[in-house]
This record gives sequence, structure tokens and C-alpha cells, in this order.
Amino acid sequence: MTKIAILGANGRLGRVVGKAFIDAGFDVRAVTRTGKVPAELKGATAVAGDALDRQSLIAATKGVDIIFNGLNPIYTDWGKCMPMAENVMAACHANNALHLFPGTVYNYGSPMPQVITEATPFHPTTEKGRIRCAMEELFRREADAGRVRTIVLRAGDFFGGTGSGSWFDLVVAAKMNKGTYTAPGPADLVHEWAYLPDFAVAFVGLARNLDKLGVYEAINFPGHAITDLDIKASAEKALGRKLKLTYMPWWVLRAGSPFVAMWREILSMSYLRFEAHRLVSTRLDEVIGEIPHTPLDEAVKQALRDIGIAASPVQQAA
Repeated sequence: MTKIAILGANGRLGRVVGKAFIDAGFDVRAVTRTGKVPAELKGATAVAGDALDRQSLIAATKGVDIIFNGLNPIYTDWGKCMPMAENVMAACHANNALHLFPGTVYNYGSPMPQVITEATPFHPTTEKGRIRCAMEELFRREADAGRVRTIVLRAGDFFGGTGSGSWFDLVVAAKMNKGTYTAPGPADLVHEWAYLPDFAVAFVGLARNLDKLGVYEAINFPGHAITDLDIKASAEKALGRKLKLTYMPWWVLRAGSPFVAMWREILSMSYLRFEAHRLVSTRLDEVIGEIPHTPLDEAVKQALRDIGIAASPVQQAA
């Protein structure tokens, strides 16, 4: 049985990816700083490991075949990204393990390419974009040197799964229980979203088709390239009621950014909410076959349930 270690197993992405690998029959090891397994990862083995402690991480991943790197420091603490990436490379090398990594669209900078393929060049214009590019450059160097094989699967903003911390739950759906849909940008702007259960299944597909992959590949995950009007319509179907459309008050973040570090970090990436973009792939279906894609209405309905927003009993019965 193939053994996979899930780094960041307490996070939203780690939990969903870990469950997908458990469901697919992999031997899953959930690596967290506390050594406790999230409820969603029943059946996984719990192991304590600190991604900022190289020897701790090497020990926590001993004997695995694959390391899924779901580590993602909070927005105000991205100075940890490169040290963590270097430690993950060391753990992969020490254990001769494949490295799976979730990529972002931060690498492309502003103005965003409206259509992003695997061949679209990087042009980071923010510190976070430059950090992400540096991480992927590290992974490529390690692969080219024959030390660590890496497969990157690139996606847009996440929705779906339990927990908090995504644009979907913090902004879009934050006031839905009060009848309001909050658009982070122009409501008719096309934005790339990834429904996490689909994204996780795509990672499983990659792990099952390694014979079709090179020593380093960066592959796009085409999720839902949609507008806020599309999400709002699906949310209204799921809830059985109309929602009032409002917009994120960016002026509040601009006014408060000199005093609130998190707001400064969010503002630095705000171009993503005002510049249309979508991911397409010429590679993913070649490797895994049919790309996982839950219909939008179903995905939004489940994503709302995941964060505790659902139709009333009367509406559900209707």
C-alpha cells in the first residue's frame, strides 16, 4: 500500500486531500505540530512533526512514498514559506519521497493573463508572488538535480470543506444567513475557483499515474471559472431564497492598512479580485483522464453546508 504523509493536515486543504487519499485506499499519515488527527481524517495515522524543524520533519515522514505539502503560513507570516519549503525538500530527499504541491496563480502578477496555460510565463509583481516563484524554482532545481521529484497542481481560490480562511467563507458567504451576498470585486468578473473535493481527487489521480509524469511538472487544475453572479445564483438555488448583492468595502481596508498588518497583506493581492483570469490545462486530462468537476450548483450547496449555511427545514422540504 502506498504511504503518503499529509503536511498541514489540520488545515482545510490538508483535511480534504487527506480524506481523498484515505478514500482511495492509500496509507495516510497526518503530520501536525500537535500529533493529533482531525476528525475528518479517521483512519489516518497521527504523527507530530514541525515543518520549521528539519530533523523533526524528516523523522515524521520516515518511510513514506509521497509527501503532500499542504503547509501555508498565515498571510502575515510568509517569511516562513522558504524555510518550510527547504525542509520539505530535505525530508523528501532523505526518504526518497515524491513531492506533491498545490500551486497558486500568484506567480503571474498584475496585469493577470486572462487565460493561463501551463506555458504562461511567471511575472510576479507582489512579494507573495515572488515567494511562490522562488519556492517553485527551488523545487525545479531539486528535481533537475535528481534529488526530489515534484508535481505541482495549480489552482485558483478554494471553496468547499470545513474550517475558515477562504474568500468564500470570510467574504462571499459571511452574511448569507442575513440574506446578503458579498462580492469581493466586480460581480460580472470571471475569477478562477477550485472546489476542494475536486482538487483533492485530482491529486489522487496524479499519484496513481506517476508513470505518465516527468521528474518535475507544473499542471493547471481548471476548476470553476465563474463570476460572482454565477455563485450568487447557485447560492440562491441552494438556500431557496434571493440574496441581496453587496460589495466588499475595500476603502475600509485601505484606510486601516497602515495600522492592520493583515489588511495590508490582503490589499497587496487585491488585483486578483479586479482582473479577470481563468486556468486551462493541456496536460491534466492526458495524465488522469477525466478532470474532476462537480457541477457548480452542487458544489456551492455543499460548500455552504460545510460552513454551516443551509436552507431552512421548510425550504428543504419544499
